[in-house]
Amino acid sequence: MKTKKPTPKKSATAPERGKVMNGAEILVECLEREGVEVIFAYPGGCSMPIHQALTKTKKIRTILPRHEQGGVYAAEGYARVSGKPGVCMATSGPGATNLVTGIADAFMDSIPLVAITGQVPQEMIGRGAFQETDVFGMTLPIVKHSYLVWDINEIPRIVKEAFHIANSGRPGPVLIDIPKNIQNQTTQPIFPKSVSLRGYKEEPKADDVALHELIGLVKQAKAPMIYCGGGVISGGASAELLEFAERTQIPVATTLMGIGCFPESHPLSLKWLGMHGTVYANNAVNEADLLLAIGVRFDDRVTGKVEKFCEHGTIVHIDIDNSEINKNKVVRLPILSDLKYALGRLNKFLDQAGQKRPAKHNYTRFPAWYKQINEWKTKHPLSFKDTEDVIQPQHVIQLLHKMTKGEAIITTGVGQHQMWAGQFYDFEKPRTFITSAGLGSMGFGYPAAMGAKVAAPDRHVIDIDGDGSFLMNVQELATAHIEGIPAKAIILNNQHLGMVVQWEDRFHGGNRGHTFLGDPKDLERVYPDYVQIAKGFGVTCERVVHKKDLPAAIQRMLDSKEVYLLDVMVPFTEHVLPMIPSGKTYKDIITE
Repeated sequence: MKTKKPTPKKSATAPERGKVMNGAEILVECLEREGVEVIFAYPGGCSMPIHQALTKTKKIRTILPRHEQGGVYAAEGYARVSGKPGVCMATSGPGATNLVTGIADAFMDSIPLVAITGQVPQEMIGRGAFQETDVFGMTLPIVKHSYLVWDINEIPRIVKEAFHIANSGRPGPVLIDIPKNIQNQTTQPIFPKSVSLRGYKEEPKADDVALHELIGLVKQAKAPMIYCGGGVISGGASAELLEFAERTQIPVATTLMGIGCFPESHPLSLKWLGMHGTVYANNAVNEADLLLAIGVRFDDRVTGKVEKFCEHGTIVHIDIDNSEINKNKVVRLPILSDLKYALGRLNKFLDQAGQKRPAKHNYTRFPAWYKQINEWKTKHPLSFKDTEDVIQPQHVIQLLHKMTKGEAIITTGVGQHQMWAGQFYDFEKPRTFITSAGLGSMGFGYPAAMGAKVAAPDRHVIDIDGDGSFLMNVQELATAHIEGIPAKAIILNNQHLGMVVQWEDRFHGGNRGHTFLGDPKDLERVYPDYVQIAKGFGVTCERVVHKKDLPAAIQRMLDSKEVYLLDVMVPFTEHVLPMIPSGKTYKDIITE
């Protein structure tokens, strides 16, 4: 009697062979396998085959931005809200170069992004062909990794690696450049199930000895502070941070990128520090005897004159990226680690030592320190001079916070409005304040709001923008309208490049160096007319001039199921305060 041989079981990690496809179809299949739901892609000659393949997928939504920069910012907005890699695509040459600013933005802010570019055929590379640029070389300093596909059979491995690299360790952008001839070639692909990258250790884990040393330093401290940033959000460690802060009873100040990683209504919160951060956060961080720096990079906008930053305190730095350790600020105790692991481990040690979370926020561990911080808070609160009829920009944001109950996702452009949004909209949760922090890229706000709304369709997503910043990617109103993405925008319109005007007023005697955006021939006219511009895109926009009309206008915007703009006229004379002048210290802060 013959025994039937058992069918061998497939290994969960064994590669899988697909059907014969062209390179473009293989790429789309790979994107599907990575769980990609949406791609922001603008077509051109060298990416046409990929767009043809995208028309046949039922799993991926292709959104057509009206400019490649709008597409990459939208992909960033999607990534910043969802935590998953955003995906964008452009053709070769100018299409690829239009992605560069967004790729740099993702690199500076550690945002997971996969940018795909079409490239001229292999035989044309290096010959100055029509719409050829070396986007691989051009982006080398602003990506975690980049690929120029030279073999169709390498596409599955490359895509698998690209998504792994983009979203592991310290997240960041990855570029895949694909020549057109490879997109059109055919092969039977082999899809890997796993990734093995020699030398790439994406999740280092803190040494227990170092963590116990940290706990020992906390026991000795009399005026400790936690200074935490975007690494807490990208590491998914907000809950662990909250527990650690409550167990140790240490006050918390965040960076601009860290806004939302610690609830700002919490009694231990000092909001955020830096050039336009709170006086009390800057004072506390700089005068602390122990500074726990968690998921930060000691950016110049935070430290000011870096050698004077926390000059007399002991500094501990926990970060996942070894290149950031001792780069800007030499510290007493560096700890290389995934933050979620390090904080979780610290909480376990504290629990074993009997250090519980106080009931009802009853924090008593550092009474003299709390008293000092409260004195600073009382003396230097975030405030502004409100008026009876003129709309102050800070008032707009406070009112929006009240009317949304603090539950909206806020995106911003770059400028004064960005700082006011961070100051006067209190954020309780991570991934709700979406802003270009490291690169400071104007034009970011509205495309990012589109991507954020795609990632969170059931949430209010509102871009708080300036008239200068909004105009830089105003064409994305067309994308939002046609694609049915009801992202809202409030334009704080002062007819000027407000932040540059503020510096002119403070440091250049008020001399205007090309910062007026209105019509010099008709100063009474609001220019450009966003109401008419929006109308041309099929979008509703209303202008608000008087304070009494603002609440109803905001409510109409919130109630709308479609794209909606509020063009709110505000004075250009208003300054963002407090302000630490560039290169100065917290002691040089301007408060009035």
